[in-house]
Amino acid sequence: MRFQRKRSTRAAGYLPWVCAFLLAPLPASADDWPEFRGEGRQGIWREQGLVESFDGPQLEIAWSAPIGAGYSGPTVAGDRVYVMDRLTAPEEVERVVCLDRRTGEEEWTHAYACKYADVSYPLGPRASVTIEGGRAYSLGTMGHMRCLDAETGKLLWKKDFGEEYDIDIPIWGITSSPLVEGAHVIVQISAGAEGACVAAFETATGREVWRALDDRASYVSPIMIEQAGKRVLVVWTAFRIAGMDPATGEVYWEHLTKPARMPINVPGPAIDETGTYLFLTTFYDGSQLLRLGKEELTVDQVWLRKGTSERRTDALHAMISPPYIADGHIYGVDSYGELRCLEVSTGDRVWESVEEAVVTGRWATIFMVRNGARTWMFTEAGELILAQLTPQGYHEIDRALLIEPTTPLKQRRRGTIVWSQPAFAHRHVFARNDRELVCASLARKAP
Repeated sequence: MRFQRKRSTRAAGYLPWVCAFLLAPLPASADDWPEFRGEGRQGIWREQGLVESFDGPQLEIAWSAPIGAGYSGPTVAGDRVYVMDRLTAPEEVERVVCLDRRTGEEEWTHAYACKYADVSYPLGPRASVTIEGGRAYSLGTMGHMRCLDAETGKLLWKKDFGEEYDIDIPIWGITSSPLVEGAHVIVQISAGAEGACVAAFETATGREVWRALDDRASYVSPIMIEQAGKRVLVVWTAFRIAGMDPATGEVYWEHLTKPARMPINVPGPAIDETGTYLFLTTFYDGSQLLRLGKEELTVDQVWLRKGTSERRTDALHAMISPPYIADGHIYGVDSYGELRCLEVSTGDRVWESVEEAVVTGRWATIFMVRNGARTWMFTEAGELILAQLTPQGYHEIDRALLIEPTTPLKQRRRGTIVWSQPAFAHRHVFARNDRELVCASLARKAP
């Protein structure tokens, strides 16, 4: 295996590029972040007019709002921010909370009774709220699904998968962020015994439209891709990844990914900019690259690589951090925090950063969002890093503290982490821990 260890370099050499960027006009419109990992679910932020560096070691907070605990990342649509949380007193409830995007003032809250049972890391909900067509769709850890009016919080319909289906809840709970495609909302509900690992419901009524696959659910949210001239639903369950017709649940293609040890698919599949490759990675079973058919709805494996242990890894053994593909290379965070670059074609390692871009340790996590040539990197220590990742190495531009980590984790010497994906919208970043949701401006200041 050929690879180089790279140390990060500061961005002084990027002065011409920075100056050109500063002279670019500000766009007239702003982007929402209406679903898990943003529109398209690939962690891409297209807004311009953003800061080139931070003013100090800590970002200035525009507002902070108290919330309960949970891992649910915020979403943003129009003038509202949505997040899920959990309260344990005076009773156990899960909540969908809607806040004013500009002020953080609470606009409405929808709560329902929910007792957690046999869920590891029982802090709170995992899935993000999906906003589409004036509706807010949520899915809780124990399988409570809600469709709410996004403006008022009025309950439009609800499902309790624990009562309506024979669900097999994974050890870390139900985590699938609802996916809206046309008139259907699609989720993994883990009712494999009833052939309903995946199911679609009418967005207007909640009526089940179709069910598919007899698997157990994974922790991966479904995505939509374009393949061979069709819209294809991609669902990665505990035992396979499948391309499906979102209207009927028909399976176009599937590729088995049965784990050697336990289902631990957490990061979703990364797709390259040409729509040719899907990259899959898991903590114990390593990674593999799949090629999507261009003329027909097919898939085949290009390569599969796995290390000898969770410490002696090959290619990429990611736990939580979603990787991405850019210009023929894969960028991701390995099992104990190593930031790596791989060749797409082979999986060979090009470099590994020895800088502490993330806090090292088992399940070390960083959430990466691309914006043009730069990458915004939110670490489990609550820091926001502005960097460039290229085949030549990891080039850190700046970093600042965004939010304090509050979730206890025995695998960390400092004891706490934050494991919730932030939202990037309207030239701001929105992040949460177990006590608050904060908003900070990333807009470039006028001269």
